Amino acid sequence: MGEWMGFPYERDYKRRESQYLNCEIEVLHEILEHLERTKNATGENIVVDTTGSVVYAGEDILGKLPRYTTVVYLPVPSEAREGLLKAYISKPHPMLWRDAFSKAPGETNEESLARGYPRLLSSRERLYARYADVKIEYYRRHEESFGVRDFLNAIETNS
Repeated sequence: MGEWMGFPYERDYKRRESQYLNCEIEVLHEILEHLERTKNATGENIVVDTTGSVVYAGEDILGKLPRYTTVVYLPVPSEAREGLLKAYISKPHPMLWRDAFSKAPGETNEESLARGYPRLLSSRERLYARYADVKIEYYRRHEESFGVRDFLNAIETNS
């Protein structure tokens, strides 16, 4: 999927970015309609694992998600973002730049990504924090002893 979407400096990226977001919105609408219809009659715990671009899905979706789910935010401190950028460049995953990418004169594509990536993540961080019910800190969830049970307890305790 990441190879198909490509990087923001590539030809047709904006078209693929838009297509990806439209598909994401369509799937989220289907999930929310299902949750509205069933009102989770079975009492099951249902996980909706969104992408980071969920913050671009629109107020309708972002307003409904907290009605049926607990929105968990996993912040990434600035000192860990360089590793995320390296991972993104070496193995691209779908990522919406939403006009946050710009290339300065004389800059290589990689330099432009490295300059823009922290800004992109910072702008998203504000949105994630705005919509989150629960926040689980980076260093806590990266402790060696931190496991699935700890993750679930953090959500239960803070929601």
